[in-house]
Parts: sequence; C-alpha cells; structure tokens
Amino acid sequence: MTPPATPDPVPAALAPALAELRRALGADRVLAPGDAAAGFVRDERGLLPAHPAAVLRPRSTAEVAAAVSVCARHRVPVVPFAGGTGLVGGAIPLGEGTQVVLSVRELNRIRSVDVPDFALTAEAGCVVADVQRAAAEAGLLFPLRLASEGSCRIGGVVATNAGGSNVLRYGMTRELVLGLEAVLPDGRIWHGLRTLRKDNTGYDLKQLLIGSEGTLGVVTAATLRLFPRPRHRAVALLALPGLDVLPGLLALARELLEERLSALELFSRTGLGLVLAQLPSAKDPFDRPHPQYVLVEAIATRDGAALTAALEGLLAEAIEHGLAVDAVPALDAAQARALWALREALPEAEKRAGGAVKHDVSVPLGAIGAFIETAERAVAAACPGAVVNAFGHVGDGNVHFNVLSGEGSSAVVHRLVGEFDGSVSAEHGIGVLKREALAATRSPVELALLRTVKDALDPQGIMNPGKLLEESTAD
Repeated sequence: MTPPATPDPVPAALAPALAELRRALGADRVLAPGDAAAGFVRDERGLLPAHPAAVLRPRSTAEVAAAVSVCARHRVPVVPFAGGTGLVGGAIPLGEGTQVVLSVRELNRIRSVDVPDFALTAEAGCVVADVQRAAAEAGLLFPLRLASEGSCRIGGVVATNAGGSNVLRYGMTRELVLGLEAVLPDGRIWHGLRTLRKDNTGYDLKQLLIGSEGTLGVVTAATLRLFPRPRHRAVALLALPGLDVLPGLLALARELLEERLSALELFSRTGLGLVLAQLPSAKDPFDRPHPQYVLVEAIATRDGAALTAALEGLLAEAIEHGLAVDAVPALDAAQARALWALREALPEAEKRAGGAVKHDVSVPLGAIGAFIETAERAVAAACPGAVVNAFGHVGDGNVHFNVLSGEGSSAVVHRLVGEFDGSVSAEHGIGVLKREALAATRSPVELALLRTVKDALDPQGIMNPGKLLEESTAD
C-alpha cells in the first residue's frame, strides 16, 4: 500500500520566490523549516510558534540586498533575525509558512576599530560580547551592558534600541550608534556608516531604523561609539526603609558621584528571597531582611581612591538622612561581582520558580516608588495569589514589574503605566506581544505618524509585518 504523501508545508505561491532565492544565495543558504540549522528560529520565552517558509542565511550585505530584492519582487514577507534573545516576539515569523526569516548571524565581522575617533564598525551578526572584547583590546569601552550580551547581536540591539544597566551613564543604543548600513525594503543599500559626532544635514535617517524592530529594513552593520575604559569601579548595596526614599537617594547619588555614577539597580526583598531560594550559592549580604535594596556602581578612569571615598560619602549621607538603613560596600572585585550577581540572577530565579508575566515599563523618575506600590495593590486585587517581583534600572525610570502566577495582570499594569505618564516598553520593544498595549496607550496622532513612516519606507508592507503595528489593510 502506498503511504499517503506528506503535504508541502510551504504554500505553492512561494515556490518561484524560493527557487530564485536559492539561485541568488546558493541552495545551502536557503534552509527548509525542517533543516536542523533552521531550528535556531525560536521564541526565547516559548510563547509564540515559529513556522517560517524558509530561513535565509546570507553572508554579506550584498547577499542581504539580493535576498530582499527577490522578496520585494514576489511580495514575500521578510522577518529579520539576529540573536533571537528578544522577549516580545519581534523576530518570530507569523502565520504558517508564509514568511521567510532572514538571519544576519553570518555577517559577523568587526570591520574596523578607529581609536582616534573612538569608534568601531561591526556587522549585524556580531555578538555584543565580541564587540566589547574588540573595544577592550584597543584599550577602549563599548558600554552596552546586557544580561544576554553573550548571545545577543548588534543587529538585534540596534533594531530594538536595547538598554541595559549602563543607560544611566552612557544612554540607550540610540546614543551609542554613529552610523548604520542597512538594506531597504526594495533591496537598495543605504551606506550610512559614519563616525561624525556633529552632522546637521536634515533628517537623522539612522534614528528611524534604530528601534524600528526590522519593520523598515535590515540593519547590516553599525558604527558604534566607544569610550575611555574605566580603570576603577566602586560598588555597594544599600538597604532601604521603603520605596518613598528613592527620589532623595537618586538626587543624592547624582550630586555626590556626578558623571561617575553608572548604575542604580533596584530590587525588593521578594526578589532577593527568590534568588536565595532558587540559587543555593547566593548569600544574603545583610544580617536581617529589608524591604528594598539598591545596588550602586560608580566608575572612573583615574584616581580610584577618590572614587571609593565618594561612594563611601554617599553611603554615610544616605544613612544619616534616612535614605538607607544599612549598606555593604564591595571591598574588592570579587565582592563587587557577588553583589552584582544578586541583581543579575533575578530573571533566572524567576524562571526556576515557574516563570512570570513580564512587564518592561518606565515611568518618570520621581514616580517610581508610587507606581510600584500602586501597581502592587492593583495586581493583588485583580490577581489573588500573584507575587510581584519589581526590579530594574531605577536611575533611568525602567521597572521590570514581573508577576509570578499573574495571568491577567498585564491589563492592570499597562493601565497604570498610562496613568503615570509612562511607557509600556522601556527597552524590550513592542514586537507582537505588546502591539495591543502600544495601540491602547498612544494617541491616534502618534499611531498615525508611525503608520505614515512605515508606509513611506515599506509601501508593500513586506518588512516584518504584524510587528510593532498592525498589518496595513491597504492594498
């Protein structure tokens, strides 16, 4: 008996485009969904299925341009894919075998390190940690600091305008990009790699692409800002009496540490308790529990003794003025790493505890404490039994308001973010998971302007459709 034929998972309408892509890139560069090497296309959080028609693996900007040109002629949707570490589904193909994924992983060369200009040009597939190392080998610093820096890639951090724990000192990715090279939705290459700090010649085109989540084109390379490498680092953990002291503590830290202040990281007793319970190697730095903690870091290129003295002065004044009830300074690099490990272990501890509903939000600096307390009460009322683990980059207003056993909490949290004049996405982007939240919290004028930009640069709507904005209904 003849076994039934296995249906082709790729729609027949895509066959001509895929055949042309194989001719343009090489058959081994166009992977079928079932190929083992195509398995890297997955959602980091496991919330969205990935069913691409094919995975394209170009090796150069020219090959990216050739692939996008083919897709534009055949009106095949293209989903740019870099490291796959995003948390909002921004690089996951939608539908069943109707979109192709274009991976930039093999565009992984560091093209140049320009020491006099404090600049480095890296292709989109370069891992962030490799860029950090290349800068360090030149005696400089690439300051983007992310939990996923060992696997996320430059194309992804540019597309999502990634943040991290050094934003307070160095800014978001937007502030770290001097120039871009990108393939536009029609296949043309925009050669915008520059090292200029001042270029007042009209619209800043690179800023349209930064944070656009692959909806306006494919970033293939970026020229990045470098900085003098800090030679001294001072770290301490403060125990706070409550959240109401945060504005005063932030103001004091800015006053005493000035531009040397590089990080202010907040986490609660709930978060520290999760880390201590889930990670046996972790140790509580204090002899008794406290409701809130703030990790402070300051850096300097010279005079480490003065840096240490400034941080010690902050700790003393914070305790004297009731902004902190206790403090543990790191006496050496090992202790500094141990204190940072408590903050950085929070996502892993959440995962081991069963996972959480994640809310990456931001509010004005002076409202952080009030927002967290208000949102905790609202979530408790709406989701009995839910446990809030609120932590984040308090120096720039970014709160990761995560809720364990908190199904249904997102509507509550996002409503309150709007009431506090905040943002539903501080650093992770919109993707598909926050698309409705964006639509609900931005004015019709703002949404119309976003749509105008999208339609102008991508009139066929083939670049990462369904992400950030709803797909256009226009023909």
